[in-house]
Amino acid sequence: MKILAVDTALGACSAALLENERVIAQRFVAMERGHAEALAPMVEEVMAGHAFASLDRLAVTTGPGTFTGQRVGLAFMRGLKVALGIPLAGVTTLAAMAAQAKSECGTTRAIALHDARRAEVYVEIDATPEVMLFAQAVARLRALKPDDPIALAGTAASRVCEALATEFVLSSVRQPDALWVARLAIKSQVSETPRPLYLRAPDAKLPADRT
Repeated sequence: MKILAVDTALGACSAALLENERVIAQRFVAMERGHAEALAPMVEEVMAGHAFASLDRLAVTTGPGTFTGQRVGLAFMRGLKVALGIPLAGVTTLAAMAAQAKSECGTTRAIALHDARRAEVYVEIDATPEVMLFAQAVARLRALKPDDPIALAGTAASRVCEALATEFVLSSVRQPDALWVARLAIKSQVSETPRPLYLRAPDAKLPADRT
């Protein structure tokens, strides 16, 4: 299976082309803004020498992430899905980071915790993405009391790791990478077009009606 995956949901823009387990091409650039301008040229780079018609599947991160960032990747890949007529799989940003952290640290389990601001974090435990207060996240992880070390990933991981015992190990993973989005998506069952995952309402509000 040949799969193209992208991520624009958080603080990086990345694209990866895989054929089964073989990495054909990969690009990753940390960035807070400019995902919309960077994505198409990046996809063109990883697809160099490979026809889009040769793809069997597409994959994209669904969130949680920034409101604009999530929509950039999803809109781009939905367009490709329609044009190519192939399945599009969705993977959460937290699952992608956790998979990379688990591989890096050699643990059997990993959890991603990403700074959501307002003293909150995005966290995915047992395949359930949530937003919660930082203190609540620490308490949830402390209550796990694992027999084996758990790797932590994401921008909130270092603070959480400091607050926890030695059962947790800090990985270097801070942002999702399309390479791991692709690796997870290859193994997934694709039933419908993925939708953006919003764990809370956007910060921006429409102006009030003064009539």
